[in-house]
Amino acid sequence: MAHSQNHQPYISSRAAALDGNSLGELFLLARERGAIDLALGTPGYPEPASDIIDAAYEAMRGGRNQYDHPSGDVLLRERIADTLSTPADPLTELTVTVGATEALCVALLTVVDPGDEVVLLDPGYEQFKAAIALAGAVPRFVPLHAPDWRFDPAELAAAFTPRTRAVLLNSPGNPTGRVLDRQELDQMAALCEQWDVTVICDEVYSNFVFDDRAQTSIMEVPGLAERGIVVGSLSKSYAISGWRLGFLRADPVRTQSLRRVHELTTNGAATPLQVAVGLAAVSADLKTAAQEMGRRRDLALEIFTGMGMKISPAEGGCFLFADVSPLTGGLKDSKAFVLELLDTAGVLIVPGGPSFADPSRGDQYVRIAFNRQADLLREVERRIRAARSVE
Repeated sequence: MAHSQNHQPYISSRAAALDGNSLGELFLLARERGAIDLALGTPGYPEPASDIIDAAYEAMRGGRNQYDHPSGDVLLRERIADTLSTPADPLTELTVTVGATEALCVALLTVVDPGDEVVLLDPGYEQFKAAIALAGAVPRFVPLHAPDWRFDPAELAAAFTPRTRAVLLNSPGNPTGRVLDRQELDQMAALCEQWDVTVICDEVYSNFVFDDRAQTSIMEVPGLAERGIVVGSLSKSYAISGWRLGFLRADPVRTQSLRRVHELTTNGAATPLQVAVGLAAVSADLKTAAQEMGRRRDLALEIFTGMGMKISPAEGGCFLFADVSPLTGGLKDSKAFVLELLDTAGVLIVPGGPSFADPSRGDQYVRIAFNRQADLLREVERRIRAARSVE
């Protein structure tokens, strides 16, 4: 049968609306030039615990290479429950997912219909916008205001409408490093109760909070706990991002529906990797890791504020969100600045634009990952100083 050369395949409106990775071009340039990557949040620190690696090998050699229950290995769910700040039933309230990315998409597909509205903070994790679009929902952005990246309660309240079905939060936040405090969460709770809205909170960086600050999960807040879904991950805390192990936490009724969507999308995460984390006597000391991550934050602050950037210290997570306008005088946007730093110093960071609903709001900001080995950060410092001495 002859095929028309002019045939154009039909692409769904949801898929067509998705943007590609905004960093693809930069990563190609960085690879060509042997640049140091401070762009992705892929952990360079901490390192994976050797007992987890050994346990994965033993699980595979021992025959744990077939399907497990779609909800996740029971022992792993029990281990996850042990790490949470409030009790959760591992049998009825926890689901292991293929990373936090799947968990996020499953949560949205479960609680919103096409045309529903989702409230989220701006700037925020770039992938939130895409996940909302894939679910066919409509984002309602609430601006965070520099330099401390807090929302105006009146602007938050104005974002809720009769079409609001969910609020999507991230604490500690990417890219801002903000940890939502109890007052902010209580304000969210009052609105979620008023409008009968589900709250989804990405808490993947919950193990990394600094300066003796306490991380408050939505599951600790009345008004959010009973209507909440937590997105969690083992990627950052155990430095196993390539293993793709995340989880969802919700009440038993929501969990039943989350699991149905999860089974249809992936049917479960890799069995031997789940078993490894569940069985291993994990040697990773998360409190010590958080303290060490705080030292890396301080080192990165020293390097980049010394360069002339304006930065509010990250309260948690693994990113600095830096204002480069003192260095550019407003004469170039953040992408041009990133390309210049890549060219002169061989260091890759991220333009701020993709983190905002209106990319022009990010023209003066860049994101810098500091979850790296201290020696690598010192090499970044050396490269930047050498580049500036040539100017």
